[in-house]
Amino acid sequence: MRTGSSSILPTSLARALKKLGADLSIARKKRHLTVAMMAERTGVAKTTYLRVEKGDPTVSMGTYAMAMFVLGLAAQLGDLVDPRKDDQGLLGDVERLPKRVRIRKPPGAL
Repeated sequence: MRTGSSSILPTSLARALKKLGADLSIARKKRHLTVAMMAERTGVAKTTYLRVEKGDPTVSMGTYAMAMFVLGLAAQLGDLVDPRKDDQGLLGDVERLPKRVRIRKPPGAL
């Protein structure tokens, strides 16, 4: 039996994908688009698009990205991993700062 990616998916990540799918569904409905229209515009089968709205982790990230593009939300995708919003990375930068700063004298200077 093959182990699928959904069986090793952390619970928090599975929840996040389900929320993303639900949010895409709401955005689609607010724009008065049918599932068939979204499937056609994203270039996937209707069943695949329905899996997107369910937050299926086996659907490619490109399909999620295309759905966001069709709904006019693609700009937000580019900011997901913005280094300026990476708290863990920023904390690491602060930790690597020197304890003190010394001004080096040029050779031969007193």
